[in-house]
Amino acid sequence: MVAQVQYSPENQFEERQVEQLRQILNYPIKQKDPKGSSFWFLRSGKDQEEATVTCPIAVSFYDELNDRSDDELRKFLSSDKNDAIIRKHYLGRVAEDQPVMYLLLPTQQKRGRWAFVLPTESKLRQRSIQTLGWNEEDLQARINRLKQESLELTDRVTESIVSRVPQIDWIFCKPTKTAKELAIELARVTRDIEKAIPLMYKAESKDGYLHKLLDSFQKELLPNLKLTSNDEKDYSFADIYAQTIAYGLFTARVFSFVKDPHLDFNRETAWKQLPETNPFLRQLFKDISEQPASELGDELADSILEAIAILRAAKMDAILVDFRSNFNQEDIVIRFYEDFLAAYKPQMRELRGVYYTPEAVVSYMVRSVDELLKDKFNKPLGLADPEVMILDPACGTGTFLLSICKLIYQRFHESPDVLTEGLADNSWTGYVKERLLPRIFGFELLMAPYAIAHLKLGLFLEETGYQFNSGKRLRVYLTDSLIESASNKPEIPFEEFIAAEGDAAMQVKQLTPIMVIIGNPPYANFGGMNNGVWIKNLVQEWKPPEEQKWNPDDFMKFMCWAQWKIARTGHGILSFITNHVYLDGITHRVMRKSLLQSFEEIHITDLHGNFYKKEKSPNGLLDSNIFGIRTGVAIGTFIRKPIRESKVKLSYVGLLGTLKEKEAKLSSETTSSILSVNIDDIEFNSCLGSLYFYTNKSFKNIEEYCQGHSIKEIFSAESKAYGIKTDRDELFFDLDSNSLSEKIKVFYTDKGLKPPFSEKYNVKDSSSYRLLPRRQNTSFDDLYIHTCLYRPFDERWLYYNPYLVSRPAWDVMRHMLLEDNLSLATTRQINGEFTHVTATSALITDCTLSSESKERSYLFPLYVYTNLQNYEAIFHNSLLEREKIPNISQNFLSDITSKLGYTPTPEEIFYYIYAIFHSLTYRARYAEFLKIDFPRVPLTSDNDLFIQLAEYGEQLVQLHLMESPLLDSLITRFEQKGGNSIVDPGHPKYIAGTVIINRKGDRFVGLPEEVWNFYVGGYQPCQKWLKDRKGRQLSDEDILHYQRIVVALQETIRLMQLIDDAIPSFPIE
Repeated sequence: MVAQVQYSPENQFEERQVEQLRQILNYPIKQKDPKGSSFWFLRSGKDQEEATVTCPIAVSFYDELNDRSDDELRKFLSSDKNDAIIRKHYLGRVAEDQPVMYLLLPTQQKRGRWAFVLPTESKLRQRSIQTLGWNEEDLQARINRLKQESLELTDRVTESIVSRVPQIDWIFCKPTKTAKELAIELARVTRDIEKAIPLMYKAESKDGYLHKLLDSFQKELLPNLKLTSNDEKDYSFADIYAQTIAYGLFTARVFSFVKDPHLDFNRETAWKQLPETNPFLRQLFKDISEQPASELGDELADSILEAIAILRAAKMDAILVDFRSNFNQEDIVIRFYEDFLAAYKPQMRELRGVYYTPEAVVSYMVRSVDELLKDKFNKPLGLADPEVMILDPACGTGTFLLSICKLIYQRFHESPDVLTEGLADNSWTGYVKERLLPRIFGFELLMAPYAIAHLKLGLFLEETGYQFNSGKRLRVYLTDSLIESASNKPEIPFEEFIAAEGDAAMQVKQLTPIMVIIGNPPYANFGGMNNGVWIKNLVQEWKPPEEQKWNPDDFMKFMCWAQWKIARTGHGILSFITNHVYLDGITHRVMRKSLLQSFEEIHITDLHGNFYKKEKSPNGLLDSNIFGIRTGVAIGTFIRKPIRESKVKLSYVGLLGTLKEKEAKLSSETTSSILSVNIDDIEFNSCLGSLYFYTNKSFKNIEEYCQGHSIKEIFSAESKAYGIKTDRDELFFDLDSNSLSEKIKVFYTDKGLKPPFSEKYNVKDSSSYRLLPRRQNTSFDDLYIHTCLYRPFDERWLYYNPYLVSRPAWDVMRHMLLEDNLSLATTRQINGEFTHVTATSALITDCTLSSESKERSYLFPLYVYTNLQNYEAIFHNSLLEREKIPNISQNFLSDITSKLGYTPTPEEIFYYIYAIFHSLTYRARYAEFLKIDFPRVPLTSDNDLFIQLAEYGEQLVQLHLMESPLLDSLITRFEQKGGNSIVDPGHPKYIAGTVIINRKGDRFVGLPEEVWNFYVGGYQPCQKWLKDRKGRQLSDEDILHYQRIVVALQETIRLMQLIDDAIPSFPIE
C-alpha cells in the first residue's frame, strides 16, 4: 500500500489541483514523492496494485507558468537552475519511482500555461519541453490521451524488479503510423546524432569512448575512415556511427515488439532485444548502453534518447502489419531504408546506388543459379545442397540472401527428409542451425544496410518458426570485401569484438570454398571507398594499355574480386547485376578477355534501360529502366567448371520494353530457358583491335571503315585530351565576365570560406578534388578569364587557372589561349547515334558534347604552338618566340597528298573532315563502330569531291562558330505576352512551331520541329539552351542569339543533306 501523507494547509491548493487531475485521468494513486520533494506523483494502472509499481507522472507548480510565453518558459525551464532541480530529482529515483514525465502547472486556476517536460540523463533541452495554454484545444487532447483508458503501459525489467512504464513519448514525438513516416523522423534525428559526434569527440580525451571506437574502426575495418567529411556524398565515422545508432535501435525496437509488444524499450536494455544471430551489433550496443550520459555528452545522449522516443511513440503494430502483409511481395524493409536515406542524405543514396533490387530480377538470378547448379554441377538440390557455399559480397540489405533462404525454405517443405538426412534434429530449426546458417554468407561495408540485412533475415527466420536459442549467428559480416585482413592483434577493448567480426569475414574470404557469388554490387566509384591497395593491384590486370590514369568503377572491382574468389575455389557460379557498360565498352575489352579466360560459359541478360541511348521497345515506346535510374544494367552469369572445356560458350539476350514487360519476362524465365543468341566470333579482330564484345554486334562494313584514318592519328600531337573538368561549375563559370570576376574575387577573401557563399558554390574539399589548398596557393588575376564552349552554341566565361581547377587538360587547352585557332571536339565512345562533333575556337569542358561520363568530350586543335610550357610563359613572357605548327600527322598528309596529287591547306583538311562527320550516310553506315572508338576519316581521290565537301564543311564551321552571314536571316520572331522574357520552371514547351518560355506565354514563333528536335551530341540545343537559363530574364542579345541558333541548325540540316547528295557512294573513292 502507498504510504499516507499528511498535508499542511499551504499544500491544500496543490493537493486539490492534483486530486482533480487524478480524477480526470482516472488514475488509482495520487501521492507526494515518497522520498521527499516538492513533486506530486500520479500513478496509472488498472488498479492500485498495478499503480504501485507504475512509474509516475511527476506534478509540480510554478508561478512563472501564470503569465509567461512559450519561448520564455522554454528558456526558463531549461536554465541551469531548473535543469538541476528536475534532473537531480529524475536521476535520484529508480525503478517504479522514476518519473516518465514532469507535468508543471500554473499556481493560478484557469490561466497560464501547462508544461510537459521529458526528463533525460543529459541536460534539459528546450525541444524536450512542450507548453500549452489553458484554453488551447491541444491541451485537452493531450489530457485525454493521458487518461487511464487511453494510456499504454509496458514492462521495464531491472534485475528482478518489474516496473510498469506509461508510454507518453507521443507528447514530444510525432506518433508515426507508416514505415515512410518513421523513416523520415528517424533520418531527422540521425542528422542530429551525426552533428553531435564530432562535438563530443573533440570534448573528450584521447582515451575517450569515441576516440577508442574510431581507432578500432580504422584499425580493423576502414583504414581511411575520417571523423567527419565535408562532402555530403562521402561516409565518415560520424555518419557511420549515427546510422549504426539509428538502425541498431530500429532493429532492436522491431524485435522487441515482435517478442513482446508490452516490453519497455530504453537505452539501457535495447541491446538485449537484438537477436543473437548478430553478436557484433549486440556488443556494440551493449557498449553504448553502458556509457553514462557524462561520457557520451549531452548532445549525443539527448539525440539518442530522442531516437528512442521516436521509436517508442511509433505505432509499431501498424508498421509491422506493413512488414508482414508485404513479406512475400514488395520488400518494405528496403523501402524503409530507401526512404530513410533519401531523407537523410539523398546525394549519398544516388551515388552509392542504394536502390531496391526488383523482386523479378532477384528471382531470375536466384532461380537461374539454382538450375545451373543442378544442370552443370550435378547438384540435384541446387541451392539447398549442403555443400554449396553462397556469398553476396556487397549484400546491402540482404535481398538476395533472403530470396535464397525463401527458396530453400520452400524446398525444405517439399522434401524435408532429403534436406535433413543425417541430422539429429530434423525440424526447420535443426536444418537452419546445421545446414543453412553455416553456408550462407554476406559482406557489407556500411552499418545501416548491415543492420537491415540482419533485421530482414532475422524476421524471416522468426516468421518461419526458427528458435533463436542455438547460439548460431547469421554469417553476414560488417567488412570490406575488397581489402585484406588487419595483421595486428587487438590492443584496446573495442578492437576485440570488431576484430572478431573482421576475422570471421577473413576466414570466408581466404579459406571458405565459395561456390556461388551473387548480388548487385555498387556501380560507380564511391567516395574513396573500395579503393584499397590489394584490390587496386588485382584489378590492374584489367587495365587497358592506352589508359595512363585508370579509375575503374566499383562494380568492376567486385567482379574482379569474384573472379579471383571463384578461381581459388576452382569452380563455381558468379551472377551479378551491374552497369551494362562492360558488355561493349572499348575500355572494358581487357576485362572481357580476362573473364573469357576464367569462365567456360557466360550468359548475358541485357536489361538495357540506358537513358542516353534513347532505345525503343518493339512496340515503339521508349525503353524503361528496371531500377528507374539512367544507367543501363545487365545480368551477367559466369560458370566455371572443375574441368575446363576447350571452347567458351557466350550467349546474349537483350530485353527492351516497359518495366512490366521486363519483370514479366524475368519472373517466368531463367538463363537456361530464355531465348538467347550464341556469339561465335568472340575474338573478332580489326583496326579497332580484339574487342571481345559480349553483345550481338554486326561488323558489316568494318573493312572499309578501317581504311579511314582515326581522328586521333590525324591530329597527332600530344594535344589530344579530355575537356576541362572544374568540379565546381557554379563557381568557375558565368554568363557574364564581370560577374565572374567579382565572384572569384570574393572566393579569394574570407567571405569565400563562409556561408552563404561557401555553401552556394561548394567551397570545400572533396575526396576527388582538394580545392582549399589550391585556393591557398593561387591568387586572382583577370588574365585567367576566357571563353569556353560550355554546351553546343552556349559559350560562357570560365575562370581558367590551371593550378586551381580540378582537371585543367592543360596539354591541349594551352593551344587555344593565344591568337586564333580552330579545333574539333568529338568523343571516343557513345551510347546512341553519332551526333557528337562540333567546331570551336574556344576552350571546352569534358561535358561540352554530353553529360554522360562515357561520352566525354575530346578536343583536337588544328594548330599547336611552341614555348607554351606554363601559363606564365603564355601571358607574362612576351619575349618568347612562338611558332604556330599544323597539328596534322605526316602519315595522313602523305596519304591525302598521294590521293589528290597535292597537299591541301590545314583548313581545307579540317573542313573536309568536318563535312564527312556530318554525312547522314556516314553516320548510319558506320553507326556501330562510331559507338566504340574515335571516328575515322575516309579519303577520296576525287579532287572535285574533296573541294565540294571542304566548301560544305567550311560553311558548317562558320555556322557553328556563329560567324556565318546566313545567321542574320532570322526565321523566327519573339513575342512578348507579359512574362518579362523570363524562362519559367517547366519550360520551354514546344507546340506546333512555337516555343513558349513561361506561364504568361512569351514565345518564339516559327521554329521548325526538326530544328527543335535536332541533336548535337547528347543535347538538343534549342531545348538545352533555354533550360539552362531557367529563372533568368532573356536580354535582347540573348533573344537574338537564340534566333541565330535556330538558323544555324536549320542550315546545318540543309548542308548535311547536300553533303550526302555530293558523295556518290560508300565506300568513298
